[in-house]
Amino acid sequence: MKQTIVFLMICAIVYGCGQSGNQGSTDSPAGKTAISTEDYDPKRGEGKYESVELEDQLNVTMANEGKLISDLKCASCHKYTDERLVGPGWEGVTNKHRPEWIMNFITNPDPMIDKDPELQAQLEICLVRMPNQNLSDDDARAILEFMRKNDGVE
Repeated sequence: MKQTIVFLMICAIVYGCGQSGNQGSTDSPAGKTAISTEDYDPKRGEGKYESVELEDQLNVTMANEGKLISDLKCASCHKYTDERLVGPGWEGVTNKHRPEWIMNFITNPDPMIDKDPELQAQLEICLVRMPNQNLSDDDARAILEFMRKNDGVE
């Protein structure tokens, strides 16, 4: 009985996390989402962050705050290593993507998933859309700083 309840809870979490919707999109005859990507900047992503200035040295206080937020909102789907859980692992993400892209993705995941070919390929692997966690600008910036710490910035 206890195992059944745990299983149902996990299913509810996974199902709920994948239900973030596709507002403003249209379905093509093939059942795929048809979204214009002509204005999409793959280096910056889709969202309000056009430029994010980072210090060379890590802001330890902000990184520690980001770890707390990440443990609460992100760690159920992401590991801090390169290992995939529900979503991809975070190791190396700040080396692979610009800060603007990361900030735009964690605060505006649906439009980015709809337009970014790399995120669409990742969705094919993970099978679950990243939910919008409704992070504040400060929370998103703290998570970015924790990601930098996770990638070895001191």
